[in-house]
Amino acid sequence: MRLFWHPRFLAVYSGVLTVVFAATVVLGLRNGVSILHPVHAEEKGRNAAFDEITVERINVVEPDGTPRLVIADKGRFPGWFFKGKEGSRADRAGEAGMLFMNDEGTENGGLIFGGYEGKDGVPHSWGHLSFDEYEQDQTMSLEAGQDGKDRHAGIQISDNGTARITPEVLAAFAAAKTMPVDTPERVAAQKQAIAELLVKYPIMEHPRAYLGRDEDKGASLRLADALGKNRIILKVGKDGTPAMEFLDASGKVVERWPK
Repeated sequence: MRLFWHPRFLAVYSGVLTVVFAATVVLGLRNGVSILHPVHAEEKGRNAAFDEITVERINVVEPDGTPRLVIADKGRFPGWFFKGKEGSRADRAGEAGMLFMNDEGTENGGLIFGGYEGKDGVPHSWGHLSFDEYEQDQTMSLEAGQDGKDRHAGIQISDNGTARITPEVLAAFAAAKTMPVDTPERVAAQKQAIAELLVKYPIMEHPRAYLGRDEDKGASLRLADALGKNRIILKVGKDGTPAMEFLDASGKVVERWPK
């Protein structure tokens, strides 16, 4: 035991500890780590590289937690976002894609897609990319769809109503759409309720321009007025015949070329 208390041993021991400590500090600084500032678990995950990642949903948020983008499969696809809070929407069940949010965490557009072959052998496919106005519906959309031999694809420009789409507005329309419609009287009551809501909350979307391939295998350019009524139609039919039509506000053709 006297060896451990010998002055020469203590000097050697102290020297070894000093060298180990110095090496630890140097190596730590070379790797961006300081004993005065240890790396926490959350900091380790800030920069990572993966060869492959498999997930059902990815939430992209700002540093303060504001949601900006959601990528999800159809089982975990969100309903919608308003001011950072997620809400449900039954009409989006079974969709997969991406949902975009603005700086305030409110829905600002999205991309959905899907397809399958039915038990009857009929193929179905769809895709939809849209860009929304502030707290309103889509103002531009790119869409394609197929149901068997019926196919369409095109781009549409739209005007929105003057009201903003808030959780209260969505809840009101959702309640009206879930009203019983098992009798003609109830069907009429539902239509009346929705019409009244559209007066109270003018959120109706009106198409202003459309360019695409129609279900009748023709291609058309349609220009509409502020109420969404087609006023000029430039079309090439499935047989290759070109035509141009001018319509009045009621939808009646008032001029056609060629005659």
